[in-house]
Amino acid sequence: IEKDYIVLIERRMELVRLVSHNAHKRLVTCLQGHIGTEAEKRHKKLPLTALSQAMQDGGSQLGEESLIGKMMDVCGEAESRLASELMQHEVQLERDILEPLNQLAEVDIPNILRQRKQLAKLVLDYDSARARWLQASKSIHFSTNYQATAAKVETLKDEMDEALNKVEMCKDQLSADMYNFSSKEGDYARYYVILVEAQADYHRRSLAALEGVLPTIQAQNDSWMEKPAYGTALEEHLKRSNREIALPLEACVMMLLETGMKEEGLFRIAAGASKLKKLKAALDCSTSQLEEFYSDPHAVAGALKSYLRELPEPLLTFSLYDEWTQASNVSDPDRRLQALWVACDGLPKNHKANFRYLVKFLAKLAQDSEVNKMTPSNIAIVLGPNLLWSKTEGTLAEMAAATSVHVVAIIEPIIQHADWFFPDDVDFNVSGMFVAMTPEPDPGPFERRRPGSLVDGDTPRKDRYLSYPRSTAVSALYVVADESITVKETPAGEQEQPIPLPS
Repeated sequence: IEKDYIVLIERRMELVRLVSHNAHKRLVTCLQGHIGTEAEKRHKKLPLTALSQAMQDGGSQLGEESLIGKMMDVCGEAESRLASELMQHEVQLERDILEPLNQLAEVDIPNILRQRKQLAKLVLDYDSARARWLQASKSIHFSTNYQATAAKVETLKDEMDEALNKVEMCKDQLSADMYNFSSKEGDYARYYVILVEAQADYHRRSLAALEGVLPTIQAQNDSWMEKPAYGTALEEHLKRSNREIALPLEACVMMLLETGMKEEGLFRIAAGASKLKKLKAALDCSTSQLEEFYSDPHAVAGALKSYLRELPEPLLTFSLYDEWTQASNVSDPDRRLQALWVACDGLPKNHKANFRYLVKFLAKLAQDSEVNKMTPSNIAIVLGPNLLWSKTEGTLAEMAAATSVHVVAIIEPIIQHADWFFPDDVDFNVSGMFVAMTPEPDPGPFERRRPGSLVDGDTPRKDRYLSYPRSTAVSALYVVADESITVKETPAGEQEQPIPLPS
């Protein structure tokens, strides 16, 4: 039984040697440093160290005035910390795992297996000595020199006993070593546990190093002002650029005020794709070199539409979508205007300021509708879907189909009554970045009247639904259709009748 157990241990020992050798070999290939070198030299040879050095050198070359340079420098330092953690990790793996595995596979087990071979050799030596002794013992009876033969037999017996003693000693040592190996199998298995524990600890330290530097990286990144405006939330863009009005909005409005107000079909005619792409890229990098785009108002209008459409949240906000929609469904024009005012007043501060800026410009654009054909209705049709859409809607086509009717009913009256919704004048050059515009002459004697209660100098009554005053001598009736507002004075007490539109 003992012999069978020894044989079983021997077979497992050979298998352990093989798998330990393979594990050692594969683990070595996972290391990036040079095995057996001192820590400092090993650190210098790591690929991460070379990467960090290249990044920091690149940051120095680009300088502090470049965001890429700043990021390369601070991130290069982070890579250097990772390299240090990796170097310490690999030194630990070499000391605690690779060296013991190598000792087990290449020294300890081979030594035991060599003892097995030595035992086999000693057994052969014993068998040979015993055969000689037996042969000599048989020949003693036929020897003519009994004394000499007897002495030789005694010598051969001593050799046989010595050989047997060596066999027993080797056998005992081999058995002890094999039993010792079997008892330490748990210690050998522990090497692989240490490997996983060391890796976990390395990754924790690496994560801590990265998390320690991430706030600095984020602060550096956030402090950089030149970031794309397109596709960025309005609040974020205004905060990091320290602006009141979004740059694409102000820049496009200022350019259109200069060269686009008389352009027929503004916002309706598509611009050249390459010019539009170039203008959007120029606005994204906050350049003030926009002179070449003044001659292409359709590209400027397209860039303005794209900015509004690419906002993560529409200018009129997701949260007020239902309120805007409900307001547009109010049948009474006066009450509809009041409901729209309530929704408008509920906009967040920055959204409201930018919407006010845009509406004031669109109202100014509509004043030249006889030339540019962009009436409030036309403007609402082409621009409205870029100002409001449902959060649950998918494609742009679905968005346009679902909101076009409501949006036109929202945007058109706001443009028509821009000075009622937003009484104060707007300085379109709010940032002072652009050349101030020369005021245009008054387009004519017609003065846009405010709706509802604003008769004979009354102030807006925005604290409740508007109603036509019955106590005044006259009241104003507004019929809003086909981009025109017809004003008719009706004596008090008479029934107000719809006014036919002029042919």
